[in-house]
Amino acid sequence: MKTVTANRLTDGRVIYRTATGQWTTELAEAARLDEDQADATLEIAADESHIAVGAYLIELEEDRPGGQKWRREGIRLTGPTTGSTHAQATV
Repeated sequence: MKTVTANRLTDGRVIYRTATGQWTTELAEAARLDEDQADATLEIAADESHIAVGAYLIELEEDRPGGQKWRREGIRLTGPTTGSTHAQATV
């Protein structure tokens, strides 16, 4: 199962294509696509460069990113891995 993801042009947020042809920031609302639907949906999404940039397909496993790039997509979904969780170096 796949879905289409991109970044919103106005603010760079990660967005997903819904089954109704809209864009959402919620992975749970993303369209679940089989192989035939995935390519057609990606083609349509790629033509919406006034809304979303860098559209591509990702694998889904239930309600989370899957496939070989699951970690990358998880980071895109939840945000940077630096900041308050890491100790700050003293200079």
